[in-house]
Parts: sequence; structure tokens; C-alpha cells
Amino acid sequence: MNIIEGNPAERNFNFAIVVSRFNEFITERLLEGAKNCFIDQGYDENKIDVVKVPGAFEIPITASHLASSKKYSAIICLGAVIRGSTPHFEYVSMGVTNGISRVALDHRIPVIFGV
Repeated sequence: MNIIEGNPAERNFNFAIVVSRFNEFITERLLEGAKNCFIDQGYDENKIDVVKVPGAFEIPITASHLASSKKYSAIICLGAVIRGSTPHFEYVSMGVTNGISRVALDHRIPVIFGV
């Protein structure tokens, strides 16, 4: 059996984090957790770019733009969509989910779903 996995000792990567401002009381905590995880693992904080977008629906297009730059080893997408009494939640959730998946497939880099 062959096991293929990344080398955690390798730290020469650039990362982007796309985070939505909507529901900021949640997304700012997600952002802090992500940044702390990178720092705890020994990654250089200066190799992590954070891009803030208005809401979750804007995450995929921004992630796609970042992926097109070929500057990043992976893109982390963070947002919070809260279910209300209208179908808006389903529309936004479906769009964001499909969009983030498409970015990963189109650009062939890891795009982490944290919405």
C-alpha cells in the first residue's frame, strides 16, 4: 500500500483566506482560528493574504480571481450563512457551495470550504 501525503515540515507555501464580512461576529472568529492554526504549525504569517468580501455569495468569484493569479498553494474560504424564514439561505448556500467547488476543479488547487 502506498500512502501519499503532504510534508508538514515543508513551509514554503503561500495561502489566501477569503472571508465574508456578513455575519462578522462569526466570520472574524473563523478567521482568527485559521490564522492561529497556520501560526501554530509554523507557517510564516507574512505568506498569508486575507481578502474580505461583502458576503458569502462573493467568496467564489474572489477565490477564482486569487486562484487565477497562480500565487497561492491553497485558498481557504470562510463565511457564515444563517437560516432564516425565507428560501434565501438555500440560494446562497447552494451558490457558494457550487462556486467554491468549481474554483477548486477549474484551477486545480485546494480550495477549503469553511462556510
